[in-house]
Amino acid sequence: MVKCARTFSCIVALSVILGACGKDEPRSGVPEPVASASPAAAPPAQTVQQAQVRQPDETARQERDGLALVHIAQLPKQAAATLRLIEAGGPFPYEKDGVVFGNRERLLPRHPRGYYHEYTVPTPRARDRGARRIVCGGPRRQIGDCYYSDDHYSSFKRIAD
Repeated sequence: MVKCARTFSCIVALSVILGACGKDEPRSGVPEPVASASPAAAPPAQTVQQAQVRQPDETARQERDGLALVHIAQLPKQAAATLRLIEAGGPFPYEKDGVVFGNRERLLPRHPRGYYHEYTVPTPRARDRGARRIVCGGPRRQIGDCYYSDDHYSSFKRIAD
């Protein structure tokens, strides 16, 4: 093990070494790095607070329905454009956009029939509607209850903003 004084560089070196073990593994018997007294080394308080508030909320959603999360920025640009159309209430380019999605696959959280509606995400160079869809639930179809499928309903990811 490395011997050194309790300096910031030593703590950073230890955290890098320990970080290689895996972020989620418990590190029993190893003291946690002490924050530096230097204000330049500490992240802004707002960023830390946002991370503490946002992460548990997203994790709770993921655990609640068992679906992975995908952020809007990670979606194809056509999916982001479809989300904007959904929020605006249309007009939609495909006749079937906005029809009731039956959730026959039972991959989405259960709700009464009529809760979910499906929308086409255009696929470049496809001659038909393609396999990509966004399914949104609720009366206002808010992004918090929208899901993305790029394999024609075989799997879904919850869309997070």
